[in-house]
Amino acid sequence: MNIIILGPPGAGKGTQASHLVETRDMIQLSTGDMLRAAKTSGTEMGKKVAAIMDAGELVTDEIVIGLIREKLEGDKKGGFIFDGFPRTLTQADALEELLEETGEKLDAVIALAVNDEVLVDRIVGRAAEAVAAGGTARADDNEESLKIRLMEYYKKTNALIGYYHAKGNLSWVDGLAEIDAVKAEIADALN
Repeated sequence: MNIIILGPPGAGKGTQASHLVETRDMIQLSTGDMLRAAKTSGTEMGKKVAAIMDAGELVTDEIVIGLIREKLEGDKKGGFIFDGFPRTLTQADALEELLEETGEKLDAVIALAVNDEVLVDRIVGRAAEAVAAGGTARADDNEESLKIRLMEYYKKTNALIGYYHAKGNLSWVDGLAEIDAVKAEIADALN
């Protein structure tokens, strides 16, 4: 099974994807994680990714699609969870092509419905918790960067809601419900 989890930054895509990895033996393809790894790699690509992410902007389609292509060529286990990808209609078309090339298909798209004000509070709280625990907050876990990321999400990614609705594989889930309730809604949508 191959699925996409859609939602703005901080909506809980990663949390829900981790649960699906544990319960369904799926592989989480988090573009955020892949980009953060590239950012710290010290490579030329990593430096480009770092500059873009530090400005709170989204990386180019070419970079993201290249990272996804590498992952699709590996072990498929119980399928893939696309977390943070696609972000644009161009990426959605590219994903469809990539899946077709590998003999795969997209089975479901889960859209996490959330409130932006709650997201800002959630992200600022996540940063504060990381610092309180002796760690460091992600560079983009602050109100200013989140607002830029939200604006980019609505300008570029929101069109995917209609795109996947038209294809007939979109399910809405209340992303602000308790984590276990969100898990249950996603399981219902996938079953």
